[in-house]
Amino acid sequence: MLPVEEALAAVLSAAAAAASAAARAAEAVPLHDALGLVLAEDVRAPDPLPPFRASIKDGYAVVASDGPGEYPVITESRAGDDALGVVVTPGTVAYVTTGGPIPDGADAVVQVEDTEQLAGAPDGSKRVRILVRPTQGQDIRNVGCDIQKDSVVLKSSEHIGPAEIGLLATVGVTTVKVYRRPTIAVFSTGDELVEPATESLSRGQIRDSNRAMLLAAAIQHKCKVVDLGIAKDTEESLKEHMDAALSSDADIILTSGGVSMGDRDLVKPCLASMGKIHFEKIRMKPGKPLTFAEIVTEDSSKPSKKVLAFGLPGNPVIPADEIGLGRYVAESTGQQASSRLLSMKSANALLEVPLVGQMLEAGTSMQAILISDMTSSPFDKLPTASNPLPSHLFPSAKSVSTDLSQVPASQNTEVKVAILTVSDTVSLGAGPDRSGPRAISVVNSSSEKLGGATVVATAVVPDDVEKIKNILVKWSDIDRVSLILTLGGTGFTPRDVTPEATKSVIEKEAPGLTYVMLQESLKIINMPGNPNAVAECMEALLPALKHALKQIKGDKREKHPRHVPHAEAAPVDQWDRSFRAASSGRGCSCEP
Repeated sequence: MLPVEEALAAVLSAAAAAASAAARAAEAVPLHDALGLVLAEDVRAPDPLPPFRASIKDGYAVVASDGPGEYPVITESRAGDDALGVVVTPGTVAYVTTGGPIPDGADAVVQVEDTEQLAGAPDGSKRVRILVRPTQGQDIRNVGCDIQKDSVVLKSSEHIGPAEIGLLATVGVTTVKVYRRPTIAVFSTGDELVEPATESLSRGQIRDSNRAMLLAAAIQHKCKVVDLGIAKDTEESLKEHMDAALSSDADIILTSGGVSMGDRDLVKPCLASMGKIHFEKIRMKPGKPLTFAEIVTEDSSKPSKKVLAFGLPGNPVIPADEIGLGRYVAESTGQQASSRLLSMKSANALLEVPLVGQMLEAGTSMQAILISDMTSSPFDKLPTASNPLPSHLFPSAKSVSTDLSQVPASQNTEVKVAILTVSDTVSLGAGPDRSGPRAISVVNSSSEKLGGATVVATAVVPDDVEKIKNILVKWSDIDRVSLILTLGGTGFTPRDVTPEATKSVIEKEAPGLTYVMLQESLKIINMPGNPNAVAECMEALLPALKHALKQIKGDKREKHPRHVPHAEAAPVDQWDRSFRAASSGRGCSCEP
């Protein structure tokens, strides 16, 4: 009996081999027909986005060094080629709207709220009073700040949703190369089965519901389907239906029933006679008698191919608790900006973040607006106030729900901590994150020892250098986290790349950044992924971390408890002390 993990690995291995052949059969489809399909090649941006310097707000394009004062408005830039050829010089400003091009010469935008309209001059020209001193680059989107020219905006094998359609249109793609949709042939087995349209059931008959459910699931995942009806519990009928499935050019065959140990459960012998069975039982209940096989088609009129065949048990089963054992966990899609279409790529929900005026703790529950299909998740119901998660599903888990109205506005976030779990297994949902919660627990319990540390962010990423680097840079440069702890990826296998990713972020040379990083001294500590090791490493770090964190916050007076100022230290003759220790009769320290 095969463990579920090994069974899944066998299926994925066979599917990968079949997918490599399917990749050669990729097809180009119009953009409006690509929804729900999978990209077969990388898509690059032919132009930068935005292609021109654009204003983030309605306001006035100015020369930042001019500062506050009264200025003439020399032009207006709303959209298109407005203000083309006009140059903003010191002592002048230009009116701009959100998304409008920034005239040459201007290097900042002052929002309308920070200005005052003045009475116009006799010649009809407009004047405005600037009330604040802007900084260079303020409220300006530079060329390519969202998408750089020739950068990969979507990678091969990415799922195409509504946001991806918009992104493809943005970069001018009208035809997309996608993987051919797989064809799935479905039939049920059993003498007791009748069609759902049967009005009156005879003794021992039941309506076939599994086939309808499997067909619907395949259609929902954008597969082509072939409905082969119901096969009788005979070798002849099963062979006839299998041949029909292969003749339909199916990539996958799904059968329901006939895989148990009864004398008329003939699906396994049928599959064995036609192909190779990888497994016929898995360590899972319900669903133990699951059979997986590969069949190689033999047809002289077309190339041979491998067909994946699954013999599913006949009993449809749902968990006693409809929501299953999982929970939705939000993960940011990156820098959030209303103008940045990349923020929507792969997004399936919008968080309704309440206006509480403070950093929310990692694990805080909140409402979300679903904007994409969530049916591939382990469950299809979100916990709500009226329908909370059953407590028996998480007997050892501490509730992460927070009444946001009761969170004090003065919550101490002096030392902000972020925890990153690096694991292929956890990121794919194939295993639980045990190290992350352990690290959160250690930090929270040691908050005072760390000078008031609070965990403000957590994330899980696969063992991928770029993905690790991206989250580290975001937490350090955008979220201004004081301490980042990474868990996992510190071993010796090729996929253990956390130190390499971290080192590349820390040692990267860039004008102006080196001084800032030295001043802020944001620390990233790589720790192993074992939960016990996380706790042990944290305990070892605690005595030094409080001291270090206070110093990186700018408290140069902070000293280690055992520190003795040089002026107060008693002079010690190290040679004399060493001689006395060696001649004290204790003998050599290396002797027993």
